[in-house]
Amino acid sequence: MSPIRSASIAALASAVLATTLTGCQFGGEQQDTSPIVIAADLELSGAFAPVGKVYQRALELKRDQLNSSGALGARRIELKVKDNRSDAAESLRNINDFSSDPRVSAIIMGGCNECATGAARTIGDKRVPTIALASSSAVTEPVAQRRYLFKLAPNATDSAATLTTELARNKISRVAVLHSADSYGEEGLVALRREFAKSGVKLLRVESVRPSDTDVSSQVTNLVAKKPEALIVWASSEQASLAAASARQDRFAGSLFFDAAAAGDLFLGASARSTERATLIFTQTMVIDDVIATTPAKAARRQWFQDYTARFGGYHGSSSFAADAVQLITDAELRAGGKTGAAGRDALRDVLETSQLDGLSGPIRMTPDNHSGLMPQALTALVARGGRWRLAG
Repeated sequence: MSPIRSASIAALASAVLATTLTGCQFGGEQQDTSPIVIAADLELSGAFAPVGKVYQRALELKRDQLNSSGALGARRIELKVKDNRSDAAESLRNINDFSSDPRVSAIIMGGCNECATGAARTIGDKRVPTIALASSSAVTEPVAQRRYLFKLAPNATDSAATLTTELARNKISRVAVLHSADSYGEEGLVALRREFAKSGVKLLRVESVRPSDTDVSSQVTNLVAKKPEALIVWASSEQASLAAASARQDRFAGSLFFDAAAAGDLFLGASARSTERATLIFTQTMVIDDVIATTPAKAARRQWFQDYTARFGGYHGSSSFAADAVQLITDAELRAGGKTGAAGRDALRDVLETSQLDGLSGPIRMTPDNHSGLMPQALTALVARGGRWRLAG
């Protein structure tokens, strides 16, 4: 067995070992064999299906890893997955169904911001702990109205700060921005404006695209006409690729910068030529094979990268968020003390709210005042070289 696999298995087991010991008390107490049922409301069809299917694969892989690790004792994780068709109304129906099932300990929602915010009140009323993989701060704020809702995704303010730091490092002071016309895109624009004001970057023009748009050429043409030194794309990976191709057709000679929402497959495929030398703000998990595994956490991230690639034939950056959500819920369920029903969900929520995990995505810290767990230092700059993402520098 390789040192990396040994270290990652040890890290996986130790992450839940302490919490499982309570199920094996001295004196012959009966071992808990009840399943840990996690429901998942995902975008498996519709506009957000590409990343929704990535999340489903990641959830299933992480479930299988934990179930075979021996760290859960006699317990096993079960997944209940429903397709919300990238539609907030359908998502709400799924949340209602999951909440009514007393076997469900917690819910994981996909990357649809409107789905998570639209279900926030129901999640609170039903008192079911939920981790969303959506990015908008409105998913978890205000915390007083989102007591049962948590999120695992890069925050707009952190992405904007890291991106602006890279602009300064590259001595870029004149930019244009293409952003998605949704809550996260609008939030990103506000965060960028704030960072630009502090750093002296001049914003020449802004254009927006609907999340479902498959043609962004007119917006890109308008932006590059202002001759910016850099074009910033704050949108999905599919739209980022379209924007890069359109910029190349318009003979744009400046730099391309992508927000974390644009993270997709490790290998860039058909978009490799137009995205060459583009910068992406994301976590190290995307390029963990470039990183020396000097800690158990880094070894676990590399093993996740290798296992996901081996099973599915390639790697997608966002997979780690789904896997970390499963880990957080599993740890919280085991630490909550085996309660069932509403009391069990309340106990799980209380544990989630103070969870700390050196996760596959990076350091994660939840607090009663902050339900968005991914820490700013998880983000770094990646660069497209030779048809794949690499560490910048």
